Amino acid sequence: MNNSILMTALVAALLLSACDKTPVVVNVPPETVVVPGPAGPAGETGEKGDMGNAGVPGNEGVQGQPGETGDTTVIITPPEAPTEPSAPN
Repeated sequence: MNNSILMTALVAALLLSACDKTPVVVNVPPETVVVPGPAGPAGETGEKGDMGNAGVPGNEGVQGQPGETGDTTVIITPPEAPTEPSAPN
């Protein structure tokens, strides 16, 4: 009986002391922003590349049907004569 009371007291003391800790504050450093510097000098011109192979020729397109012959009569209408604007009142 004495041992169980002693063990209970030890466990209670341990649990109560664990709850009494002060929180640790961790300061996170600000994020570093990288700013690009000025452009450097241009490099040397590279070597000329090889020519590619010729492409495959395309298929011949579908031939259309011939159109119908139209009427050969041409009608020309003269433009309308401009009207005189009315005088302001």
